[in-house]
Amino acid sequence: MKIAIIGTGNLGKSIAKGLITTNAITTLYLTKRNTDSITEFDGYKNVFLTTDNVLAIKNSDIIILAVQPSHLENVLKEFTSLITENHVLISTVTGFSIEKIETIVGVDQFIMRAMPNTAIAVGKSMTCICSNVKGTKRIKVAEAIFNRLGHSLVIPESQMQAATVVCASGVAFWMRLIRATTQAAIQLGFDAKEAQELAMYTSEGAASLLIANGHHPEEEIDRVTTPKGCTIEGLNEMEHKGLSSSLIQGMIASYNKISNIKKEQI
Repeated sequence: MKIAIIGTGNLGKSIAKGLITTNAITTLYLTKRNTDSITEFDGYKNVFLTTDNVLAIKNSDIIILAVQPSHLENVLKEFTSLITENHVLISTVTGFSIEKIETIVGVDQFIMRAMPNTAIAVGKSMTCICSNVKGTKRIKVAEAIFNRLGHSLVIPESQMQAATVVCASGVAFWMRLIRATTQAAIQLGFDAKEAQELAMYTSEGAASLLIANGHHPEEEIDRVTTPKGCTIEGLNEMEHKGLSSSLIQGMIASYNKISNIKKEQI
């Protein structure tokens, strides 16, 4: 694949690392206003660092837009005349709708939005993807890219705000749960380093079980709980204190916040 990442900041760097390490590129152009901050990619075969977005567009088929939201409109206007019928545009810019992109580059282009989370840096992102009508014909291209950087799911654009809460903000929610588990382990006698290790790898194992076997979480809970046992005692106490309802209410509050921000922007 001939790919250009326009705006190689933190997210762009993470995507680039994943593409390079999984040999997903024929050529990769990385653009930045100051390329001194991306010199770590200098020397990789078929990877080119440049300040010239036009050069990158001309030499690539897949354009990943990873600039700041306030810069995207001007960046798109800069190279609209260069976009051909073969180009695939993938925007990772939060809050910038496909309709708005279409008003700049035209509706007859392959346009997609992708919403990765910060775990993309370690190849474990849950990335949600949506597209315009024409983009559905190339959606497999975006899936192929982001499946190399974790797991992807195609959803309607109307669900992208909710996906931001579940997947992007969700990383923070899971971090808080891991932190709480760590604190409990310290109180139970482990030192801080051991406690965090126990919490991290236990949470990784729980998720891996569900991914591997496709079970509902309650099926795996049933495998751990025994009548009058310590696990069900702990679970019931957590539910009495509102664990599930607090998490659900927190996610809904986060969604309401992002929805209000969207209304204010409009």
